[in-house]
Amino acid sequence: MAQTPTPHIGAQLGDIAETVIMAGDPLRAKLMAEKFLDNPVQFNNVRGMLGFTGTHKGKRVSVMGHGMGIPSIGIYSYELYNFYGVKTIIRVGSAGSIHPDLHIGDLAIAMGACTNSNYAAQYELPGTFAPIADFDLCRRAAEACEHFGYHYKVGNVFSSDTFYTENPHNDKWINMGVMCVEMEAPALYMNAARSGNKALVICTISDNILTGEVTTAEERQNNFTHMMDVAFSLV
Repeated sequence: MAQTPTPHIGAQLGDIAETVIMAGDPLRAKLMAEKFLDNPVQFNNVRGMLGFTGTHKGKRVSVMGHGMGIPSIGIYSYELYNFYGVKTIIRVGSAGSIHPDLHIGDLAIAMGACTNSNYAAQYELPGTFAPIADFDLCRRAAEACEHFGYHYKVGNVFSSDTFYTENPHNDKWINMGVMCVEMEAPALYMNAARSGNKALVICTISDNILTGEVTTAEERQNNFTHMMDVAFSLV
């Protein structure tokens, strides 16, 4: 295990719990710390990527931002798994639905993640790697949705390297049964696989590309709490 702090996380070894719930927006991480953690202590503010550790129902847990896109979550999750002894990372974030039955506020549990990213090339695998979630976390998240009465779907997501794109090809992903579009899951799932740890992505639908439904940035930051309920139930 390398020396800490790392170049991107200003915490000492032991400051971060074995379970980390991450969000792209560091202010969403701050919101989770205030809403779900008892006695949260900030462990990171490098580049404004806030991180806090506290307890939830007596169990030690950390929350942290991871930024936007595969390169960003790739760096943060790699350092957490490999330098800080983190065993489980659960990402909560927003996604754009390309499924007729997923609307604003619904949850998408990413069992698998398709991508147009070249992130897997570093492993020099003699084929195509399929990034998948930890089955136990995925199963328990679905059970938690049932318990809370939240509308959800479990399946494949598409994780894009581009937010603004010349040729989105959503019809082709729709034809393959993909539920929604986000930007981070494959790097998290690959880093978990390579380090022998666990990961899960739970997204709230923030817009529907098929119907034109949209939300504001403020709504996404403050109102998408059902996915947090599910994530913290897995701690």
